Amino acid sequence: MTIASDANSLSVTVANLLPYLRRYARALTGSQKSGDAYAAATLEALLTDRSVFEMGLDHKVALFRTFHTIWNSSGAPIDDTEEGIAKRAQSHMAKLTTNTREALLLNTVEDFSADDIALIMEISTEEANSLIDIAHREMEDSITGRIMVIEDEAIIAMDIQDIIADMGHAVTGVARTHSEATALAGAERPDLILSDIQLADGSSGIDAVNDILKAAGDIPVIFITAFPERLLTGERPEPAFVITKPYSEEQVRSAVSQAMFFSSTETLHA
Repeated sequence: MTIASDANSLSVTVANLLPYLRRYARALTGSQKSGDAYAAATLEALLTDRSVFEMGLDHKVALFRTFHTIWNSSGAPIDDTEEGIAKRAQSHMAKLTTNTREALLLNTVEDFSADDIALIMEISTEEANSLIDIAHREMEDSITGRIMVIEDEAIIAMDIQDIIADMGHAVTGVARTHSEATALAGAERPDLILSDIQLADGSSGIDAVNDILKAAGDIPVIFITAFPERLLTGERPEPAFVITKPYSEEQVRSAVSQAMFFSSTETLHA
């Protein structure tokens, strides 16, 4: 295989993994703008130095390791131009133990093992496990609030409600359609929306959420979908939090904890 074909093959591999890197970067920063900027910087770095892919690492691990090299070297600076949830996210992040959110997201959202996280963050496996444990405690103990669920499958809706309730949050209700969702949000403004994409009547969870946000203002949203790459295209405003079906309890708990942590205001209670 020629050098040119090797480079082309690597480009295809990175392109296929990019939606997941962007998802991680957005969840880490709490912002589409900042997250995409870090993902773009990662790609730029790979244009000049691809040696990380010659270390024998899994390709996804190698890509995320490159991202973390940039993330650490920049010191994860706060973007003063951010507003709303993104601005509050940066403020809350400063209160957490160093590197805990990174380890938690890598583990629960991107499904990396502690060994993989150690390679990505260039730490020991023991330290990776410790950071994940600390993050769970800091996130889940920090805040509770009201969560609205948009989900048309009864069993999944019940499962999500159980997870949310076990975390100490209140469920404002479950909506199965676009009209039910807007009515429910109008009756009681939630602190967080957790939404499926395809709803019972063929309507779109994305459209329902957009209509709710137009009326209710800045509310964090977690989308659950079997095809996250369809949401993370870079062609329109996108959510910072995306959970892939089939999901795990840990993924839901992690996303909910972080979204609530980001959006905490005086309307929420510790």
